[in-house]
Amino acid sequence: MSEIRILLVDDHPVVRAGLRAMLADFPGVTVVAEAADGDAALEELSKLHTLGEPVDLVLMDLQMGAGLDGVTATQKIRSGEAGSPAPPVLILTTYDTDADILAAVEAGASGYMLKDAPPEQIRQAVLSAAAGQTALAPEVAARLMGRIRNPSPALSAREVELLELLATGLGNRAIAKQLFISEATVKTHLVHIYSKLGVDNRTAAIAVATQRRIIRGR
Repeated sequence: MSEIRILLVDDHPVVRAGLRAMLADFPGVTVVAEAADGDAALEELSKLHTLGEPVDLVLMDLQMGAGLDGVTATQKIRSGEAGSPAPPVLILTTYDTDADILAAVEAGASGYMLKDAPPEQIRQAVLSAAAGQTALAPEVAARLMGRIRNPSPALSAREVELLELLATGLGNRAIAKQLFISEATVKTHLVHIYSKLGVDNRTAAIAVATQRRIIRGR
């Protein structure tokens, strides 16, 4: 690949400007378009695809205000909604919780980096992701390996998703509706979550999950 053409997606103009300046120092890497949220990213990708100028990599933030979030946008991009072949997506964010990492990986992200990583790490991640390889920040890789090596049962992606909703204050019925499952299934998941976290109620589950960076603090 002679040139890596990048779509930069972040809702903060100042952050985008800083990332663009950093990427400009990477040989063979060019930012060809920017977007402030997931919807705009899909529009830019579709437009560039129609013009015969597809991008090689999408550098994607996770949380983008009221716009389409990074996980949903990643899923839509990887499913080909903005044109095929779909470019790889490299997440570049400030969040390092299990919930965010698992959601991004399940959505099809090729890599996950943190914004405070050294430029050389980000450069290598860009090269790896654009080449179709997995690119993970050392901290993220360590958390994923910890889930594998930890002898105690790890929460499943669905259980983490349910915990995220629990932390917003939703009750069982609302969670069931949100996840398209029955209330009985929600209760079963909660039993498993409590057992794995060593707690016996919602408040304690949320507190422990936040402390262990399984979910974001509220």
